[in-house]
Amino acid sequence: MSDYPIKSPRKLIEVALPLDAINVACAREKSIRHGHPSTLHLWWARRPLAAARAVIFAQLVNDPGYQQGGGFKYGKNKKDAAIERKRLFKIIEELVLWENTTNEEVLERARAEIRRSWREVCELNKDHPQAAELFNPDKLPALHDPFAGGGAIPLEAQRLGLEAYASDLNPVAVLINKAMIEIPPKFAGRPPINPDWQRKSPQEKALYDWSGAKGLADDVRYYGAWMREEAQKRIGHLYPPVEITAEMAKERPDLKPLVGQKLTVIAWLWARTVKSPNPAFSHVDVPLASSFILSNKEGKEAYVCPVLEGDHYRFTVKTGPLPSEAASGTSAGKRKGFRCLMSDVPMDYDHIRTEGKAGRMGQKLMAIVAEGIRGRIYFSPTKEIETIAKTAIPTWKPDCEMPKKHRNYQPPVYGMNNLGDIFTARQLVALTTFSDLIGEVRERIRIDAHSNDFSNDEGLEKGGLGAAAYSEALSLYLAFCLDKMADLGNNLVRWEPIAQCPRQLFGRQAIPMIWDFAEANPFGNSSGSWDVFIEGFTKAFTKTFAAVQPWFKATVRQADAQTQAVSKGKFISSDPPYYDNIGYADLSDFFYVWLRRSLRSVFPELLATISVPKAEELIASTYRHGSTEKAEQFFLDGMTLAMKSLADKAHPEAPITIYYAFKQSETSEETGTVSAGWVTFLGAVLHAGLQLSGTWPLRTENASRMIGQGANALASSIVLVCRKRPADAPSISRREFIRELNGVLPDALDEMTKGSGDERSPVAPVDLSQAIIGPGMAVFSKYAAVLEADGSPMSVRTALQLINRFLAEDDFDADTQFCLHWFEQHGWTESVFGEADVLARSKSTSVDAMKDVGVLQSGSGKVRLLKWAEYPTDWDPRTDTRMPVWEALHHLIRALKQGGESASGALLAALGGKAEAVRQLAYRLYTLCERLGQAEDARAYNELITSWTGIETAANSLPKPTVPQGTLFES
Repeated sequence: MSDYPIKSPRKLIEVALPLDAINVACAREKSIRHGHPSTLHLWWARRPLAAARAVIFAQLVNDPGYQQGGGFKYGKNKKDAAIERKRLFKIIEELVLWENTTNEEVLERARAEIRRSWREVCELNKDHPQAAELFNPDKLPALHDPFAGGGAIPLEAQRLGLEAYASDLNPVAVLINKAMIEIPPKFAGRPPINPDWQRKSPQEKALYDWSGAKGLADDVRYYGAWMREEAQKRIGHLYPPVEITAEMAKERPDLKPLVGQKLTVIAWLWARTVKSPNPAFSHVDVPLASSFILSNKEGKEAYVCPVLEGDHYRFTVKTGPLPSEAASGTSAGKRKGFRCLMSDVPMDYDHIRTEGKAGRMGQKLMAIVAEGIRGRIYFSPTKEIETIAKTAIPTWKPDCEMPKKHRNYQPPVYGMNNLGDIFTARQLVALTTFSDLIGEVRERIRIDAHSNDFSNDEGLEKGGLGAAAYSEALSLYLAFCLDKMADLGNNLVRWEPIAQCPRQLFGRQAIPMIWDFAEANPFGNSSGSWDVFIEGFTKAFTKTFAAVQPWFKATVRQADAQTQAVSKGKFISSDPPYYDNIGYADLSDFFYVWLRRSLRSVFPELLATISVPKAEELIASTYRHGSTEKAEQFFLDGMTLAMKSLADKAHPEAPITIYYAFKQSETSEETGTVSAGWVTFLGAVLHAGLQLSGTWPLRTENASRMIGQGANALASSIVLVCRKRPADAPSISRREFIRELNGVLPDALDEMTKGSGDERSPVAPVDLSQAIIGPGMAVFSKYAAVLEADGSPMSVRTALQLINRFLAEDDFDADTQFCLHWFEQHGWTESVFGEADVLARSKSTSVDAMKDVGVLQSGSGKVRLLKWAEYPTDWDPRTDTRMPVWEALHHLIRALKQGGESASGALLAALGGKAEAVRQLAYRLYTLCERLGQAEDARAYNELITSWTGIETAANSLPKPTVPQGTLFES
């Protein structure tokens, strides 16, 4: 093979991306719920569809105008290449828009571009000895995601015209991927088979459009409704309505017009109880209520009011202005536990844990929420209603233990060790009833499908396309609705007083403990009800698979990424686990137990184990491996094997793209963008024989959750672009490595911070520390080893530190260098004059000179830097005889904050040759603030850079005639 190198043009993703457009689309997508495939079934840390689409497209499309090794030229001259790249960027910018997710015209343009690039590659390699095997111009290689998870990557590969392969060790992930990419094409374009459809006349049927997966969605709706009716017959007595009596109206005059009516309950609100620690009330089960507020909505406030009566208490519901004490319930404050309602004696968490482990933790009904004509109506609990709830007797419950001594699993600390313990008896009865009905409805669907021109053939797992397969497919989607019910139908569901509805358990990647919870009514019409799940599912399903075609191809398998053979000859894009961030296997046990109960006969091999496989899961789990060191080694060894498998098996023509996410907390002052997880993961990639040809920071969080909140300020994921390192790659010394970094990184940084005109926007400061890793690690990873002075290979951690150190270099004027170093030590706070004087002398400037300039305040033996808001609004750079870059930068920020891009553009136009230095200083200060955890300051510098293009446009649009001094620069 070495005598016949493959001719592989550089791909677009190895050169440039319209990062701003992708990031905007990703952030927007995070706020979309209706119609998003993520609403089909919960999965943790999904990648946005927009990111997956853009990455796959850019990974497979040739970049114009580049020469690659092997003695061939591809593309055009630099000017033509820029025009062509701009055209490709336009395709990506349209492709990532949420509105175009299923836009067939946009998708087909992207598919055509991928096919064109592939044919060009085939032509270049037509004389290769393996051309027949590797380069068939009429058939694109498939794309494989070996860590398929929530299915975003294989779904988007399929939409872009590629045959998609998805594999995962986790059976819940496998089922999600089957539901996303394997099943919809099998039945695309078919009408529904339910009796409602069959009863329609030919004339009526002719009016319907059953393109995409609309027929499947309609059948989910119909058979879901049938299940609801059947469940109502069997267990409806456990969920009675609230009947408004005259007695209730005496206490609540607002209920008088409703006397005699029966209202559907939305939820029952409970508080956990433990025995009082006060001996005088040790027989009383006192409540653990974090809040008594039921509704915060203005004009419709409602709250629970406890009433003490001798040696017992009861709850009553009141409406009107909220008393201040309602907000805290019986809580004694954060980390302090609770207080006894009867005696006000403190109840710390040790007491509560002891009670829970002894089996003495109970629950008491606090309030009932019903649906009125004009909104929610809250009622005081009654003994009858509480008794009905306790008459439920489940015949089955999950038998799966949660991790103990794990920070993300709090219930075991209070004696709730098993997943079955986090459901009330009534919730278990409801869930098992609907689970049983999934089996019953599957047979009903099979009969209806067989009578509606479906053949009666093999099931899904044997490749069937007839009645049996169709009934199994629908039962999988109905089981997903059951999982939604479980997520909102357990005793760890919060009541949200603003939205006035239950909130699901999995608000984050954990199973936390809560003290007062909402028990939703599965037969209601609000959050937690079966009807809402079915309606939401069918809407999302219809939207997600609107463009699915029968010719879409997909294969989904359960496989361990370390040993799987699926990747052979395929393009690879994947989103592996992030070190120790998320324990997917432990979390997905919650859903697995219900899926297994409902679908084991459909997927007997996939659902054979009692719980989700965990021993081989590639995460660094300290509790599983016994120590941090053993967990890290397990992750490194396993991920290296998985990455080596990809490197060896992937189609050699295109790079491999790998997502990695890490948090703000993983950046340290000493090392920059370095963390145990990041270093270990990157080490696995490089040890596997891959080299980096690019890193791209993708912002996958809402803009409001970025640096403005002081958390998760870094882009939430990085895309690593990798190719296999040549087997004969040489080694170099540390000195040679640093010399090469010094030659590569200045140009790379300049390109990143300047952008490339219309081709590429500048990388925002928030992303710069990650983006610079790409060209830096490209140098490091192309060598077999970088050797230290003692001959040992340089570690990945050291290489990252050297790369990050490059961002700390500066070459500014003396005043600016003083301000930089002072700011790093003291920020905006004041310190002693003597210290400032010594620093100023070392920078060849003086405190008095900088005071005169206007960048600092000095007096009474103290010195401090002035904030941008303290800078004068009448500053004119054309008359300023001593203008440090520091001063110019903060005036630009002041103008942007107070007058927008037009005001800062006017200043920029007058800065002349200092404009570039100002922009570089903004990057430098952002990096510094981000490292120091100064989110508010970092935001100001980030906003300036992200507005830079607009500011430049405003500067260039100014009229040439001179404007009278004193007016041009006023905000």
